[in-house]
Amino acid sequence: MTSSSVINVVGIGGSLRAGSQSERALRIALEGAAEAGARTQAITGSDLVLPFYDSALEERTPEAERLVEAVRGADGLIIVSPGYHGALSGLIKNALDYIEDLRPDTRPYLDGRGVGLVAVAFGWQAAVTTLDQLRTITHALRGWPTPLGGAVNSAEVKFDEAGGASDEKTVHTLRLIGRHVTEFARDRRA
Repeated sequence: MTSSSVINVVGIGGSLRAGSQSERALRIALEGAAEAGARTQAITGSDLVLPFYDSALEERTPEAERLVEAVRGADGLIIVSPGYHGALSGLIKNALDYIEDLRPDTRPYLDGRGVGLVAVAFGWQAAVTTLDQLRTITHALRGWPTPLGGAVNSAEVKFDEAGGASDEKTVHTLRLIGRHVTEFARDRRA
């Protein structure tokens, strides 16, 4: 945990397309974290354009260093991936691979952090399988997935530029995920 009383929640997600449906879902979830009192940071789009992770290399690009430092200082995370061909995107998977750099830390990987997970795909099958993969990866990284995850079918739900969506239930679920991450971090700190 960070030493200050502020809860830091880092959001990782989206695609290379600015304002993508998955990035908009991430921003709604981060709003929920902020409403619960967290300081939030979003790492999206071009911030996620990183060299393929290679554990044999010690040098990191400035973008990779920023990602690793943001996760290191996070009390909780929200990860949102588009579902491509029934799986999480390579962009998000590569970013998550950089968490290996936290292995030697006192708090390795995602240890002790609540992690809200959301998958956005054009169809239920890819949304559900991508969410399951995100949960598996979070477990492998010693994170605590929130009990509520989000599987969003973008064939049925459209996010708008104003920060909303065509389905109020989806907005409520995403904000609730953000609140759960913040509450988990606050409880862990206490």
